Amino acid sequence: MSYVGPDFDPPQPRRPRRRPLTVALAALVPGALLGWVVYEAVGGGGGADRTASPAPAPRGSAVSSAPASSPSGKTGSGGGDGKASGSPSARPGGSGPLKGKVVVIDPGHNPGNFRHTAEINRPVDIGTNRKECDTTGTSTNDGYTEARFTLDVAHRLRDLLEGQGATVRLTRDGDSPAWGPCVDERARIGNTARADAAISIHADGSAPGDRGFHVILPGSVHAGAADTRAIVGPSHDLGVRIAGDFLRETGEPPSNYLGDGTGLVTRTDLGGLNLSTVPKVFIECGNMRDSKDAALLTSGAWRQRAAQGISEGIVSFLRAS
Repeated sequence: MSYVGPDFDPPQPRRPRRRPLTVALAALVPGALLGWVVYEAVGGGGGADRTASPAPAPRGSAVSSAPASSPSGKTGSGGGDGKASGSPSARPGGSGPLKGKVVVIDPGHNPGNFRHTAEINRPVDIGTNRKECDTTGTSTNDGYTEARFTLDVAHRLRDLLEGQGATVRLTRDGDSPAWGPCVDERARIGNTARADAAISIHADGSAPGDRGFHVILPGSVHAGAADTRAIVGPSHDLGVRIAGDFLRETGEPPSNYLGDGTGLVTRTDLGGLNLSTVPKVFIECGNMRDSKDAALLTSGAWRQRAAQGISEGIVSFLRAS
């Protein structure tokens, strides 16, 4: 999501054809190594992993649980609501401490949104007002898109939670339709699943020099189709736990431009939160427009740590609830 500047998700560049010499050399590589090379070539490993793993995050750090006031003017958040544009991905849980628990993961935006501006710009009802169905999301200066980042982290998070026995649903996956879903449908997926916890994953598009993560909590809304009063408390608990564990696992500092250093922001203008009837938060994992944050967000090793931090916060919440 983006606070300033245009949110544009550029199409991925076409990869050059392999030359005969490259193919011949590849044929000499042992089967296992060749499989890994092909997997990375098509972006299976996250694609933009250009940086070394950052130094281990300090242990024992904490994020203040004090709520912050709601900011204004952010343009990259999914705003409005509309028709479902596809079925969510769902996989049943196995055995483990979270058996019987349901978690919905919402990877923000869709890589095809920029080709469907009429559909995603259609105003929809979010309870407090009407906003666009969705936005394109943002990207790093090198073209690594928010939509690609969020799905990668979502897959890593799903694997971690399923390993603990949870049933996990995604609001969109690699086989999703070309755009959307709108944010009301994203909220509805969590509500229909009767999720014990839901999280929407994003990365910000603020100005260079703006660094850090923040977790967005739902404010109290009772208007139109929106009524968050029952989920404000548990969502706050979920968000505080995720913020603390995300900081500890990744070393990414709380936002220096929102939340007064707490890593927590409360908002009442996001359809994905306003229309939720289950405990839900958003996380902005970092600022894609800042070079230091972008170096982390494009690292597969760091994205794994991001997923680990989010997972630990969710697990902590579910065990306590």
